[in-house]
Amino acid sequence: MTPSRVKQSFKTAGLLVAAGIGVGGCLWPRPADAATHDGRWSVLVITDKGDCDRAYRYEVAVSDGKVRYAGPENVDFSGAIAASGAVQVKIRLGEQGAQGTGKLSAGSGGGTWHGTGKSGSCAGRWEAERR
Repeated sequence: MTPSRVKQSFKTAGLLVAAGIGVGGCLWPRPADAATHDGRWSVLVITDKGDCDRAYRYEVAVSDGKVRYAGPENVDFSGAIAASGAVQVKIRLGEQGAQGTGKLSAGSGGGTWHGTGKSGSCAGRWEAERR
């Protein structure tokens, strides 16, 4: 995906990405506990509200409780996953940004996201599957 496509699709997903995921008040796991979710994940981000791209797919990687964007673009992306599968992510590209929350199981997951893009606020859901 080209950087211009990332900027354009960012307004949709702000991400996710990836796969956005939130854990309120829980303790983050030791790396050994988080390894259950390690690996590559494909995240489909779907816009339900706002004037953003209808859907977009992102590749993310999970390693030792940390979630990162696995694509070639340079975006500010951070996230974490608990041993329970609860996840939270934030992504930023210039003035555009989004955050997501949800949960992963051994091979799939889902949640919600919201963000701000060039066209204003957007929100929706995401679905993930292990690759």
